[in-house]
Amino acid sequence: MTTRSGKVIADQTISADGYSAGHNQTEERPFGDDGGDGWGAGLHSWMFDAADENRAELDQTRAASAVIMGRNMFGPVRGAWDRQWNGWWGDDPPFHKPVFVLTHHAREPQPMEGGTTFHFVTDGIESALAQARAAAGDGDVLIHGGSTTINQYLAAGLVDELRLHIAPLTLGAGVRLFEGVPPLNLEQVTARAASSVLHVTYRVLK
Repeated sequence: MTTRSGKVIADQTISADGYSAGHNQTEERPFGDDGGDGWGAGLHSWMFDAADENRAELDQTRAASAVIMGRNMFGPVRGAWDRQWNGWWGDDPPFHKPVFVLTHHAREPQPMEGGTTFHFVTDGIESALAQARAAAGDGDVLIHGGSTTINQYLAAGLVDELRLHIAPLTLGAGVRLFEGVPPLNLEQVTARAASSVLHVTYRVLK
């Protein structure tokens, strides 16, 4: 019997009180009421304003061979695909690998520049994971968000490793990691404090 070497990794930036976005998300404010302009500047400053300091964690995130995300992370379009939307990231998204987008509405795969192709999965989280694993081969699969999608995979017991990037701010309300997730048994693997974030990696014990 062949054993897969790749892991299923959930990776998420959250506030100190556990939120990955505020309420009232819109196309103009994709992170909603986030204490700023709605574009997650406070939550994600470690990625953009301090990228050199956090290079190891950014490289670790990019090392996965396939990515899964929820439709809300992909974009603001709701319901049927009544307009062309190819994600928030322009013509050359930063993934450079297959990305599997969970949705209730079928759509043909969307190839982009740089090796990213968005595949739209309508038959649930396990199907998306099976397709991502097939695409990844022996590489890792990254569940990239948002929290609602990660919570579904955690609740189903499908995550091997949980990487959190905890920003030093609170949102008070919004989309929260671990919402509706049964109690988990976690083993801390690494922890590193940087100037604008705390990086913690847990192994999810079965």
